[in-house]
Amino acid sequence: MAEKRVDADLGTIVHVVGSRQARPNLPSVGCPFCVGGLEAPEPYDVRWFSNRWPAMDGDRCEVVLYTSDHDATLPSLGVSGVRRVVDLWAERTAELGARDDVDYVLAFENRGAEVGATIAHPHGQIYAYDHVPQRQARRLCAGWTPDPHPGERLVTECSGWRAWVPFAPTFPLAVEVAPVERLADLPSMGDADRNALSAMLVDVFGRLDALFDQPLPYMMWLNQRPTVGDGYDDAWFNIEIVSPWRSAGVQRFIASAEVASEEFFNPVIPEDLAGRIRRLG
Repeated sequence: MAEKRVDADLGTIVHVVGSRQARPNLPSVGCPFCVGGLEAPEPYDVRWFSNRWPAMDGDRCEVVLYTSDHDATLPSLGVSGVRRVVDLWAERTAELGARDDVDYVLAFENRGAEVGATIAHPHGQIYAYDHVPQRQARRLCAGWTPDPHPGERLVTECSGWRAWVPFAPTFPLAVEVAPVERLADLPSMGDADRNALSAMLVDVFGRLDALFDQPLPYMMWLNQRPTVGDGYDDAWFNIEIVSPWRSAGVQRFIASAEVASEEFFNPVIPEDLAGRIRRLG
């Protein structure tokens, strides 16, 4: 069973999940996400299922398989393949968000052993929270908008979507993606919006994999309107992508001073990073 605890002084929420200590780090035989595997007995294009090792109780944790191709990447799926993933994210957001005990739906992905991924098959996860996490509450509150003038930090802009390197990233490699005009969440996006988002993700992740001429380990998460009744009418959908790599195969580790102070030291100049990614287009 999971237990949610709150630090009385800092307000930090910690989910204590002792059962996850017993989960396997790597599948012992084969890939459970390939067709015929434990989690994918039948052929599929995209697929979701409940996580066997949930971080929270109450059917709040799901796994999303992007493709049956074990060696694929997000950009290799092409716009049509990523669009299927976007549609599945939207479908699960709508269904989970309709529950009375769900206030926020977070779709996210860890790719690469460097960020804790234990299975290489292209996949992500979804967590359905019974509260709005503090970071999303701050980022999606009234008045927050994506960087309107990134200048030298702009990566690319196309079909109403923009990608840029943030002004003060805590990770050495960080890219944000958002629509130029406000869209609140995945379920409310129409066909044109979803197609444009899919094309932008293919573009951005293609650049990121080309940055070091090898697959980039990364974390990605989608910030979208909470599913509570009110208070977030001005929420602006956005995606954050970060990587611990400061150069090819070289990981930057967070230092004790940074954890202690919650002030970070980044060796990579955001404007330089943006220029390198931009030129890869």
